[in-house]
Amino acid sequence: MSLNEAKDLIEAARRARENAFAPYSNFRVGAAVETIDGRVFAGCNVENATYGLTVCAERVAIWKAISEGARGFRRLVVIADTEELTPPCGPCRQIIWEFCGDIEIIMTNLGGKVETVRAGDLLPRAFDRRFLTI
Repeated sequence: MSLNEAKDLIEAARRARENAFAPYSNFRVGAAVETIDGRVFAGCNVENATYGLTVCAERVAIWKAISEGARGFRRLVVIADTEELTPPCGPCRQIIWEFCGDIEIIMTNLGGKVETVRAGDLLPRAFDRRFLTI
């Protein structure tokens, strides 16, 4: 995947980041997930005074997509204003795996630094429905 191919997805994440509600940490994050058919769903982190109820940008984007009926995802972008690129946290890695599988994850910052990894590289030996007997 070229950076040019992900330009619109990165821009969607950047715009979503502007809406982040982060009055406690001031750590504003944006994310955007792209479906197989090219639809884009973006989200930002939303903090809560109890911290435990805070929701990350990646989960917001994925849940927006799922709530709109989207299934089958191609890639996800995470953007933050950090020098070192910010990967998804542990709970987000699990949600990404559960709903998106081994998709491409593009980490970027406001300065344009970009790194691409696979979800499976961030969450090796992931727990999923294979382990559940239904």
